[in-house]
Amino acid sequence: MVPLRSEMCVPVIMEIAMAVTATAREHNLDVLLLTRDEGTAGVRRIAGSGLADGLILMDVELDDDRIPVLHEIETPAVLIGLPTDVTGLTCIDLDFEATGALCADHLADLGHHDVALIGESEGVYRRHTGFAARTLTGFQIGAARRGLRAVYRPCEGTYESTAGTLARILEERPGTTGFVVQNETAIPALLTLLRMSGRVVPEDITVVAICPDPVASLSSPRLTSVSIPAEEMGRRAVDLLVAKLAGADNAGTTLIPPILTVRESSASIR
Repeated sequence: MVPLRSEMCVPVIMEIAMAVTATAREHNLDVLLLTRDEGTAGVRRIAGSGLADGLILMDVELDDDRIPVLHEIETPAVLIGLPTDVTGLTCIDLDFEATGALCADHLADLGHHDVALIGESEGVYRRHTGFAARTLTGFQIGAARRGLRAVYRPCEGTYESTAGTLARILEERPGTTGFVVQNETAIPALLTLLRMSGRVVPEDITVVAICPDPVASLSSPRLTSVSIPAEEMGRRAVDLLVAKLAGADNAGTTLIPPILTVRESSASIR
């Protein structure tokens, strides 16, 4: 179940879906891909129809209304993402809370004091989507622990919305020198806008992205980043589900530790 919402980063989602499909074929399984937001009705429909032996759910919210249904049905399920209550569930995800804290630590280690997180669209946070909410929590906790002045702003990812978001941040905190970006579509606009404002990356501004490695590597300058292990999450989700189908009691949470790769967009504050 892969709800394709307009505010989500579809390339990352589809990379996970492709990994699920490829790994399923290795186990001689086929994949039924549901891309509409069918919620609890979709879970009940698939479980009741016998079309699938197991379920893999994505776009998990902190208070996801599909979770109670998973506890009712007998169909084995794996979540790529974490709800608030993981009791009795099998979940795998990047440790997004640790990711946010790792980005804050990196900026603090470079001597930055005023930092900002440019996040996903407002709708993602309004729905309490797990990955975005957990990254924000980790960033705020990490910033507070390191004594950073931190601000966060959601962003739709268009050029216009990125311009407005950056302008508000710099108006409120003109001394901001460290940016964390968890919005792949906003990255090109942000780098362009910083150049237009006379701020040079990394001499004046450090930018850290939470995004796939190709996006970070192809940016100019190449961005320091925490990679999204999309292929690994998809592959391991299938492996967990196959084990459940074989009778394994593998309820629990698997968190993939974040890895920060330093590239050309990081520099110590002057």
